[in-house]
Amino acid sequence: MFVGFDYGTSNCAMSYMDQDGASLIPLYGDNTFVPSTLYALERGFIAELIAQQVQDGEAKIHYTQSRSALLGQARAGKVEHDLDHVRDGIFFGSEAIEHYISAPGEGYFIKSPKSFLGASGLRQQSVDFFEDVVAAMMLNVKQRAEQYLQQVITQVVIGRPVNFQGINAQESNQQAQAILAAAGKRIGFTDIEFLFEPLAAGFDFETRLTENKTVLVVDVGGGTTDCSMVLMGPNHIQQLDRSQDFLGHTGERVGGNDFDIQLAQKILMPHFGMLSPLKTGLPMPLMPFVNAMAINDIGAQTEFYDLKTKLLLERLTRETFEPELLKRFIAMREHKHNFAVVREAELGKIALSAEPQHGFPLDFIEPNLAPECSAEDYAEVSEQLLQKIATLISEATRQASVQPQMVYITGGSAKSPLIRKVIRTLFGDEIAIVDGDHFGSVAAGLGVWAGRVFS
Repeated sequence: MFVGFDYGTSNCAMSYMDQDGASLIPLYGDNTFVPSTLYALERGFIAELIAQQVQDGEAKIHYTQSRSALLGQARAGKVEHDLDHVRDGIFFGSEAIEHYISAPGEGYFIKSPKSFLGASGLRQQSVDFFEDVVAAMMLNVKQRAEQYLQQVITQVVIGRPVNFQGINAQESNQQAQAILAAAGKRIGFTDIEFLFEPLAAGFDFETRLTENKTVLVVDVGGGTTDCSMVLMGPNHIQQLDRSQDFLGHTGERVGGNDFDIQLAQKILMPHFGMLSPLKTGLPMPLMPFVNAMAINDIGAQTEFYDLKTKLLLERLTRETFEPELLKRFIAMREHKHNFAVVREAELGKIALSAEPQHGFPLDFIEPNLAPECSAEDYAEVSEQLLQKIATLISEATRQASVQPQMVYITGGSAKSPLIRKVIRTLFGDEIAIVDGDHFGSVAAGLGVWAGRVFS
């Protein structure tokens, strides 16, 4: 059986084709989405889970040899945690978040691993780690989908951004796609195709068009923003080769996670001493605060938890005029609550899309700590990111050498009125802006394309 798989930065979803077209598959009860998070009591548990899935004999031998140390740790870990199966020590989605928040100093927690797949300079050990994490998360979705469909899934179209992150875009994209493909193969996908996510979102929309249109698809996801100018409609929909219909593509690693991080850095970190004056007359160093909130940057997180940062913060506590604020920051670091702070920033961002004011409940840091932010302040701190999105839209339009007849916006972060304002500024009030299923368009479009390439 074939499916479309949106392995997203923020959420994962899967779709299949039925008599009514592409439908999202319920994964947790009626919920068709699962947050892209994983929590494992032991790193080795993830490796053993994947080792159990590899069917090809030669591939299984190679995998177990490359992960032999981790598999040994898994055996010891099962004894330590009194578990019969490693699956009992691995959690996904909301359960992963709950386990991490309750005990942030224990286990392995990763959020939005897709953000890291194209990172430059990854060593083989890091590549292995991400292959395992991605495979485990894919396996969770695949098995839940198979249980719902009562069929084994072997063929898949996986969405990918136009560009992952990385200094060299081509190498970054190759590395990230190779990690996704290796992970998919290990858990039982025999045929894997990839499709740009904005095009997938557009294909879902195209099934509802009754006349031909030049459509600008703007997909603002959790980790990337992708823009595609596409010829769509009845004259195009049945073509398997759509290369002539794709008039322009742009993409960059700027998405909802970046808005969360920017909000946390600019609005919340001043309450942790980021702008506090020092007795030396020098400014407070910014990097510890920037690194703390940059939860999608491996290097930043490594530096934040390095001993040098600990010693720097101890010295700054003696030099600052507001030691109580910096001690609040140090406590956050010691309890590994920086992920939870960014999570509150994400919830605040969502609230500020509809409300003029929001208080961020940070009681887990300190009782009654609830910094305030207005919608105007949020727009101001987001200006640089919004300008990047405007540049991507303009470049896709320039490549196409044609103005769109309508703009189709999708992706969880595209729900923000700030994104719509960017589009209105670029194209005026005359052009039609159509909202897709902000979370499900990509998954549905991938299912549509899977039906065409695998049927």
